[in-house]
Amino acid sequence: MARDIAALLGSTTRRDGFFEGPVYHVTWTYGHLCTLKEPADYTPLWQRWSLGALPMLPQRFGIKLIDQESIARQFAVIKEQISQADEVINCGDAGQEGELIQRWVMQKAGIKCPVKRLWISSLTDDAIREGFKSLRPEREFDRLYHAGLSRAIGDWILGMNATRLYSLKYSAPGNVLSIGRVQTPTLALIVNRHREITDFKPEDYWELKTVYRDATFNATAGRYKNIDEAQKAMAAIEGQPFVITDVTDKKGREAPPRLFDLTSLQVECNKRWGWTADETLKLIQSLYEKKVTTYPRVDTTYLSEDIYPKVPTIMRQMTPYAPITAPVLAKKLPKSKKVFDNAKVTDHHAIIPTGQSPAALIGNERQLYHLIAQRFIAAFYPDCIFNSTTVLGESAGVKFKATGKVIVEPGWRQVYASGKQADTPSGNDDSDDSVLPPFTVGESGPHTPALQQKQTQPPKPYTEGTLLRAMESAGKTVDDEELREAMKENGIGRPSTRAAIIETLFKRRYIYRERKNIMPTQAGIDLIATINQDLLKSAQLTGIWERRLRLIERGDYSPAEFINELKTQISEIVINVLSDNSARRIEVVDPPQKTSKRRKKQS
Repeated sequence: MARDIAALLGSTTRRDGFFEGPVYHVTWTYGHLCTLKEPADYTPLWQRWSLGALPMLPQRFGIKLIDQESIARQFAVIKEQISQADEVINCGDAGQEGELIQRWVMQKAGIKCPVKRLWISSLTDDAIREGFKSLRPEREFDRLYHAGLSRAIGDWILGMNATRLYSLKYSAPGNVLSIGRVQTPTLALIVNRHREITDFKPEDYWELKTVYRDATFNATAGRYKNIDEAQKAMAAIEGQPFVITDVTDKKGREAPPRLFDLTSLQVECNKRWGWTADETLKLIQSLYEKKVTTYPRVDTTYLSEDIYPKVPTIMRQMTPYAPITAPVLAKKLPKSKKVFDNAKVTDHHAIIPTGQSPAALIGNERQLYHLIAQRFIAAFYPDCIFNSTTVLGESAGVKFKATGKVIVEPGWRQVYASGKQADTPSGNDDSDDSVLPPFTVGESGPHTPALQQKQTQPPKPYTEGTLLRAMESAGKTVDDEELREAMKENGIGRPSTRAAIIETLFKRRYIYRERKNIMPTQAGIDLIATINQDLLKSAQLTGIWERRLRLIERGDYSPAEFINELKTQISEIVINVLSDNSARRIEVVDPPQKTSKRRKKQS
């Protein structure tokens, strides 16, 4: 990114750790150069792990440079450049983490000159040029920084204290039980689902169906829990005529699927191709850096209204997709509230193509770009129009129903028509809806009834996709897009961090993969059983903390209040755990050898 910016600003002379030009010098960080201080940096009393030293609550939190030679070398370059600058322009990633990374570096370097902020959603030359024409004062992003700082301090308070507390109290000497503000509630989701499955007791039930004129009708009474009752209903209708009592035709509409935010993109890729959340994040980050898609770490499926006039240009530049962009470009672009809504966009809009050529992309990157491009184009197509038919019938007093659907105008589905069936967005495949023959009210005739014995099914284990959704909605199962948007405020973790949280749980040996399913290890199960404090393991409670962080970002909640509440909570947790007289022990061992080949290859 520094190279691209330097080229546009005419800073073309390469020096050691920076680019030099007549007006601008451009230097860079790579990931985090600074971090919050370790406990031992505050006092020697916190060097040794001891229950008596808990809770560790510094009066004032400080930062330090990460102890790594390459980091020290690059930081020295940045510090020197800052000391000579009349003004600094912060070009870090335009998000909470990017703001935190760069502010810490500037603070550590002792910055004294004014700071401006480059705030862009894509790395195309045009976007960078436009961003430099409208640089913003640093103070506009103070709340974003305070939210990021509060998050980091909150993670330190809970993570540092709870990890030492539980490791010293419940693990074998030398073993660490890692506890985290987001990772532990995420583990609890997986363990609770596992418990629901193992405790599940299947029950038999029966369904009564009948076939009349090649159409299958289901008894409206639903499931029969008793075989005698089911057989009685079956016996009543055998040999009796089947009569059509009602036929209803309704015209229905299906809106295009919403644009992608990071979580929905990770979920879709996990469903289609089994990619992990981390794999998808790395791929979309690469597409962003290659300038073909916009900023990826977003939690909105909407575009801001200022993007509206740019959409036709982006589509015209997407030449490989000309056959499907042509119908959209042939008339005035629709401006739907389901796509453009300033109220639903904060820092960044949904993930869309930039219009730059994807010709150089290969393999999974090409696949991912195609997925995003199709979703973007489909968003501007008309709704899919279908006829929905409901037919009611009756035999000897037992009522039946059949439904069918016929697509009248494919609308946005045309975008996916040329591809394979797998191209249809997940959750929008209506292949189960059969096309019914025409029926007339009052007609009757012979039919073929049948009883089907079935069993109730336990909940399914989490896959990475369904776990991401559960994290997003604090453990509640949500399929409705409107409701999903409303619940994001209380989700646990951030879109940018959820993949890393899941990977951390694998590394800590609390969970393992069994094909696509995520299973808890015995250590993971034991840890959640041992934790009695809801703050540490409740997804709903952690979701409330996440919401407070968002309120800090908006200026509606005090960072000091957030941190003081956490300090009070961890003090109570320490007292609670120290008063536990049980001799419980949690042993962390390697997970069962049922992991997939794919996982072994990654390890």
